[in-house]
Amino acid sequence: MPGTTKKKFVVTVERDEAGWFVVECPALPGCLSQGRNLDEALGNIREAITASLETRRARGLTESIDTVEVEVEAPVS
Repeated sequence: MPGTTKKKFVVTVERDEAGWFVVECPALPGCLSQGRNLDEALGNIREAITASLETRRARGLTESIDTVEVEVEAPVS
């Protein structure tokens, strides 16, 4: 598709108390969605990411913020 490029974003997935899948893109503040199942939730977050990128571009903001992984010692249960 002309004028587009593919990008990958890390998303987090968790289930809420009602059983819905809640998905968030940490690189795009406020970018989250949900779905009744994982496939629906991932489709919805793809749409939310696209909309967020378009909005950020229109407002002259950077496309995303930096995210890094850090390692910590965690107790084992």
